[in-house]
Amino acid sequence: AEHIASKIPYAKFILPTAPMRKVTMNMGMFMPSWYDIVGLDKRSNEFCEGIEESQEKILNILKAEHERGIPYKRMVLAGFSQGGALSLYTGMQLPAEVAAESRLAGIVVMSGYLPHASGFNITPGLEDTPIFHCHGTVDPMVRLPAAKDSQEHVKEKGATNYQLKTYSGLAHSVSPEEISDVITFLLTHLPPSDECKVKVKDPSEMSIKELKAAITKAGLGKNAVGLMEKSEFVELLTKHRVGKL
Repeated sequence: AEHIASKIPYAKFILPTAPMRKVTMNMGMFMPSWYDIVGLDKRSNEFCEGIEESQEKILNILKAEHERGIPYKRMVLAGFSQGGALSLYTGMQLPAEVAAESRLAGIVVMSGYLPHASGFNITPGLEDTPIFHCHGTVDPMVRLPAAKDSQEHVKEKGATNYQLKTYSGLAHSVSPEEISDVITFLLTHLPPSDECKVKVKDPSEMSIKELKAAITKAGLGKNAVGLMEKSEFVELLTKHRVGKL
């Protein structure tokens, strides 16, 4: 994510963490998982307990960003493996009121698949959402046929812009070529735009409370130890923003 972000400096990246839950396929062990995984075969893939709650969590993140002034057409859902599966499942099934406004800029699925296919239906208006699905030819976890079946099913449901690209010799992982392709996809469908540029408050205009919160969020807590004056906090945050720390 850091490498991709460095190539798209104007974009904001949000990296949510899956909740802890028992995963049947892993002998019921607690682990981060967006939904329960019963097995890797097509029939088992229909049992995805918890997927609706996770779908709602992602929708709430999108809604919060929209309320901050970012249009849905400037948002992308992306993820690896189960994260990619949830991105596909959620991004093509946005609420009708959202779809009436706009589709997402795109969806990136890396080594993922379509979960709970029997319960999947594309929200009208989202059919042309650009989907870029990357998959390794020797993935032992999510096998290539599952990726092809996902593409076929989503297209049967009405998707008109679903690209599946395979990577020879790649297992359940990512490769430099794949990352490069994802960056190209994002730059194509999410180019720089002044339409939704969010103005960052100047440190000199912030209150002490706002300065401390921004410094903590930036991971500069240790750098702020011993600072007393507002001007010192302003200087610290300003240096961080211009890359002088």
